[in-house]
This record gives sequence, structure tokens and C-alpha cells, in this order.
Amino acid sequence: MIGFHSSNATPLQPWARAVVKVGSALVAPDGPPSDTHLGAIARFVIASRVVGREVIVVSSGAVAAGLAATGGRRPRTIPEKQALAAIGQPRLMALWGDLLDAPVAQVLLTHDDLVHRDRFLNARATLAELLARGVVPVVNENDTVAVDELRVGDNDNLAAHVAVLAGADLLVILSDVAGLFDADPRVTPGARLVPVVDRVDAAVRAMAGGAGTVSATGGMRTKVEAAEKATARGIDTVVLNGTDAARLGALAEGRVHGTLFRALSPPLAARKHWLLHATPVAGRVVVDEGAARALRERGASLLASGVVAVAGGFSRADPVEIADPTGAVLGRGIVRVAAHELDRVRGRRSADVEAELGFSGPAVVVHRDDLALIDPRSDD
Repeated sequence: MIGFHSSNATPLQPWARAVVKVGSALVAPDGPPSDTHLGAIARFVIASRVVGREVIVVSSGAVAAGLAATGGRRPRTIPEKQALAAIGQPRLMALWGDLLDAPVAQVLLTHDDLVHRDRFLNARATLAELLARGVVPVVNENDTVAVDELRVGDNDNLAAHVAVLAGADLLVILSDVAGLFDADPRVTPGARLVPVVDRVDAAVRAMAGGAGTVSATGGMRTKVEAAEKATARGIDTVVLNGTDAARLGALAEGRVHGTLFRALSPPLAARKHWLLHATPVAGRVVVDEGAARALRERGASLLASGVVAVAGGFSRADPVEIADPTGAVLGRGIVRVAAHELDRVRGRRSADVEAELGFSGPAVVVHRDDLALIDPRSDD
């Protein structure tokens, strides 16, 4: 449900730990990184820390900093972009250190740090130790070594992952837009700001557009994706215009002049959230209508008898997407049967699986403990 509030500000629930994402349009509005907008953002972070709150910054702008340092044309290839990120990252860190007047720590993450449990736990422990020492972690994707297939891809979604990783209770996404509008305000003069979103559903996603500026990777679409990830784990998410110092001042006092995406209650369990939002799928399993109902209505495990089609070359223990006969995605799960094995036994009764495979193969394709279903309300 989308809530339109008549007041100018929406009250924010008290919070103790926040992740603040700062977009490229704020870091480098005129080319090189500057304090044009970062000064007010830094004051928000400092004010939050003074009253005992903890803040993690997710900052874009490394490529812009590298380009400003070296001159020349914008990067056209991945090696060029990665080289500029390597040049610009220390300059970006130095700027944040000066602005925050506090110890800062560079934390560069890759997709694998979020997907693999041991690396996830190690990154979480590192962030916790930095915060315990009074340090402000400044996080970015490790663009110098990341490849397209294994990238988070944008810092909006990275910030949502970091919020989950750090156990934050607030995610603030700052850019040069005021929040989510019911239409594109650049082409629709009467577009209205949506002050509160209670749940990200198909209608909310339809409002999101593409990238808004030349220097930014993520547009409103990625901000809504990030909000969906964070709110599912019980994290309030705010999308706010970071060019407006007054809005940042109000946020420090618990008032939102932007869009507040409310945390879901109860939040999705950690393992279910990981399955839905952090794992790259290795294939797809299509089930019949009976199996789809059993999964949704009874919380059943998926059996081989309910599978009608298999796509992708997945192995045992890989995450796969599960869809109904119409192609609608039901959720994701960890399979206990490889794709080539499942293709042989799909539609078979449990008693026939062993005879077909020639060994004692599992009749359960995805156990319900390894299954995360998409909330049907999110696709209304």
C-alpha cells in the first residue's frame, strides 16, 4: 500500500545504526569530488555520532576522483574504469576523512563477500569492530578487481546489502532527487512525491525509472530495489535529496522530507532473505499448478513429481529460481538434485526416482527449509 501524507514531513522511528549511501551526483556534481554537497552530509553524520548513533557511509565517486586526478576522456572500457577507480579511491577516502573529522576506514566489498557465508561473517565482524572503535567505515564496491558477472552493480543495492550485513536499523539513500514520485517529475509537471511506501509491490516498481544523471549508475529503479531488500529485513529506508541541507538537518531530528519505505514486520528470516536477495540463480525449475499450490499454501517441500521443466546447468546445492506454469516466479531454493538428474526424474513419483537414476537419489528436489517464497502481495 502507498500512503500519501498531508504533512510536509514524515516522522522517523528512532534508530541506532544507519547506512548512508551517497551517489555520484552528490560526490562529484561538477566533475571532481568536492564538498559542495558532501559538507551538509558530513554534518548529518557528525550530528548523528554526537548523540551516540553509528553511521556507515557507502560512497560512490571513485571513478570521478580518478578522472579528475588524471584528466582525459571518460572511461570507455572496463580496464579504464577499474584503473580510474584505483586512482580515485584513496582521494575519495582522504576527502571523507577531512569532512567527517573522524577516523575513517576503507572497506571494499565484492559480490562474493555477500554471497559466501564465511566471507559475509568476516565482513560483518570487521564492520562491527570498526564501529566499536569509533571509526566511520566508508564502503564501496571493489571496482578494481570486480568483473561484470560477479558485481553487485550499483551502490544503491550495495548499500542495502551493507545495511543487512551490519544489522542496521536505517538505510538512507541520498541522491539529487527528492524521493519516489508517482510519475517522472522531469516530464510530468503534476507528478507527486510519495511520502510513505508501506510495501514495495508491482505498482511501486512501475513508478521507478532509469538512471537520472550521466555520472550515476543507479536511477530510481535501483533505489526501489534497495528499499525492497532492506525493508524485507526490518530496516526502514529513506530516499532523500542530499543536495538540500535543510532536509538533512530535519532527518537528523527524525523528520523525513522525502520517501520513507517502512520496514516490514515481521522481517524475513536471515536465511530466507539471503536466498531471495543475495544469491545468483544457477537455473530455473518450473512446477505444475498442484506443486505451486502446495508450496504457497501448505509450506511443502518441492518433490520431483511436481516438476515439469528444468533450465540451466545447475549442480546439487545450487540456488535456483522456481516458477509456476505461467512463468510467474514463486521464489528461490537450494536444489538437492543436479539439472541433468532432475530432467530425468521430473514428474516421477518418489518411489520411481531411485530406479530411474540407478542410485538412491533424493525425492525432495528443494526442502522447505531451503526454500524462500516471494510474498504474493509484493506482486499485486
